[in-house]
Amino acid sequence: MNANVQNRLPPIIIAAGGTGGHLFPAQALATEMIRRGRRLVLITDNRGEGFAKSFPGADVAHIRAATFAGAGIVGRLRAGIKIMLGIYDAFRILRAEKPRVVIGFGGYPSFPTMVAAMLAGIRRCVHEQNAILGRVNRVIATRINVIASTFGKFDGVSASINEKVVITGNPLRDPITARAGSSFSGPSPQGEIQLLVFGGSQGARIFSDMMPETIERLPQEIKTRLRVVQQSRPEDEARVVQAYKDAGVNAEVSSFFDDMAERIARAHLIICRSGASTVCEIAAIGRPAIFVPLPTAMDDHQTVNAAYLAASGAAWTIPQSQLSAPALADKLAGLFAGSDDLANAAQKARAFGRVGAAAVLADVLEDVEARRPLRVSSSEENGSSSVNDFNRAVNS
Repeated sequence: MNANVQNRLPPIIIAAGGTGGHLFPAQALATEMIRRGRRLVLITDNRGEGFAKSFPGADVAHIRAATFAGAGIVGRLRAGIKIMLGIYDAFRILRAEKPRVVIGFGGYPSFPTMVAAMLAGIRRCVHEQNAILGRVNRVIATRINVIASTFGKFDGVSASINEKVVITGNPLRDPITARAGSSFSGPSPQGEIQLLVFGGSQGARIFSDMMPETIERLPQEIKTRLRVVQQSRPEDEARVVQAYKDAGVNAEVSSFFDDMAERIARAHLIICRSGASTVCEIAAIGRPAIFVPLPTAMDDHQTVNAAYLAASGAAWTIPQSQLSAPALADKLAGLFAGSDDLANAAQKARAFGRVGAAAVLADVLEDVEARRPLRVSSSEENGSSSVNDFNRAVNS
């Protein structure tokens, strides 16, 4: 399609907000759609405002949004009113923009926009990053044309919902895809060992508490070769820096790194949580990881995410309830002792990575918008439904 025709098309609406887990794949899709000459409008709540700069070329509109989670009776009433106002906000934006398709990325900030799209009769997609269908996506799933999935079909939902599933993978940001499939060499016998530790805004505290003690327990021969890069929460940063200094360990500690793709690529081993974006980024670059799923994650989806890599030998999973400094130190000492375990895990991780997910999802979105059969292929082997099932969903 030539540029003049593309420019005359109505905008694509992206509904996303909240955490990076929802916004990162939305950002990757937005980048791909802008490459195709499409105009984008991101509808988000105030929490997503800090991510707006990550959507260059897209217009950003803010709506009101709220969650019922953890609220008492009064809190639920206030949340309900705010959600209704958010639906009104979104409906006004959709009426002004006149899109043909809206895509949501889950999380409560996307809910008002997706409901407004239903009321306006606009075609609708959602993308589910995690291996378990999230609660917002589950609530609206029966009213969605196509559900794009990172991993495959979902347990615990009806067959009619799984008929709408198409496997796209999780869209990855450009810095990740630029390093996809990077070659991996394990640490040489006397060489530096690169260890990367991060946990995101919700998950970094336990690593701040435990990792310095873990590293202190390693054999001196490993400790002197170790180079630790660790993310910590701002309030923990000073004490973690001091703990590593006291242990005589070479460590770089910060609350934020803006070059995570490069740091992942340099790592010999990663210790982290297992949100969908994290799992997919590590797999795409091809690095071994120890996943510690966030135990408070909704429906324990991080455990299921991690299982996809761990089951193939591409990673190791340690439940937080079983995590301790002595046990983790023993695990690290074994992995750094010169075996082929790290190299084998890196190779298997690369085989799992899906690098072209943003383009696949963009194809799906354009097909739904144009009411034509989906171009994406399916595979019964990886759990997707048949192309006929997808096309019935698109054309319904």
